Amino acid sequence: MLSYSTQLIGEDDIAEVIKVLQSPFLAQGPRVEKFEKDLAKYIGVKYAVVFNSATSALQGAYNACNISQEDEIITTPISFVATSNMFVALGAKPIWCDIKLDGNIDTTKIETLITPKTKAIVVVDFAGKPVEMQQVNAIAKKHNLLVIDDASHALGSSVKNKKVGSFADMSVFSFHAIKPITTSEGGAVVTENEEFAKQLRLFRSHGVIKKELWNADMLSMGYNLRMTEVAAALGSSQLKKLDSFIHKRNKISNYYDERFKNEKLFLTQKLEKNTISSRHLYPIILNPELHCMKEEIFQKLQEKGLGIQVHYKPIYQNSFYKEKFGNISLHVANDFYLSEISIPCNQTMSIDDAKYVADTFLDVVYKYKHRGCSF
Repeated sequence: MLSYSTQLIGEDDIAEVIKVLQSPFLAQGPRVEKFEKDLAKYIGVKYAVVFNSATSALQGAYNACNISQEDEIITTPISFVATSNMFVALGAKPIWCDIKLDGNIDTTKIETLITPKTKAIVVVDFAGKPVEMQQVNAIAKKHNLLVIDDASHALGSSVKNKKVGSFADMSVFSFHAIKPITTSEGGAVVTENEEFAKQLRLFRSHGVIKKELWNADMLSMGYNLRMTEVAAALGSSQLKKLDSFIHKRNKISNYYDERFKNEKLFLTQKLEKNTISSRHLYPIILNPELHCMKEEIFQKLQEKGLGIQVHYKPIYQNSFYKEKFGNISLHVANDFYLSEISIPCNQTMSIDDAKYVADTFLDVVYKYKHRGCSF
């Protein structure tokens, strides 16, 4: 089955992992520091702090901001639940901002949601498409707010040759198996702020600093959220190939763009000029007349070998969020959930694979176009 996204592990990656397994250090050794330096250099920032998962990285970023009870965080509902879970765990309240049909936050709606309790704006680069950070940062500066970019989809994405990860106060990346590169599980926070980097390093390692000989001191609350040497070695090796992975994903995406450019039954995500997307996902937005048949379409596509997925159920529709914060409904986010299907787009695919995906998708969708939905 052709997966919507997947890892690509080469013999060079395996060799680097074996080196670590044969070394004296499996944890807290030189490979983590090397990966951090490699990552910071690639993105063009001063500091990168790696964690055992992107969820841990989000937790660390929110903790470094001193987010706490009574704070409000403006964010998008179209993301994996970890984006908001980690600040809700600190007692903060999500203020949901609607999105555009490309899956990214609607920057024109952010300012209307700001109150005296607003602490930060948290954005997500959906599918790898960079958020309009110039507008977000202007709003944040005007109201003295922090900006955190959950860039879990977007390692390697850029705007005018400037990498995603260099626009926000802190940006978070994921190295889960299906992300642009993988460390199996893992994540990172990147920042230009030295104090944030210091707090992140404390938080991921019990809040403890080493002094002399056996002496150590716990300065703040922290946890064991460290990345292993094995994962870091894999990360540095994968990072060398990131641009080639993105090139392959864009080659597949460009083929889809050409095949689908005149279609009337669905939309695809469009990129602005001078923008590169990591193309973590290739989202298709079905027209409303196909919403009621989405489950059937989904099942038929899977039967034909397409490992498709839906990204995402709006976070506020989950039972936990309904019970804690009440029923919320945003028009575009709701429609997006009814519409979105992510089709296979990854660095293991060939153009022949892409042709099969496009042919199959069009064949299945057009079989349903005459049935329509009753409104």
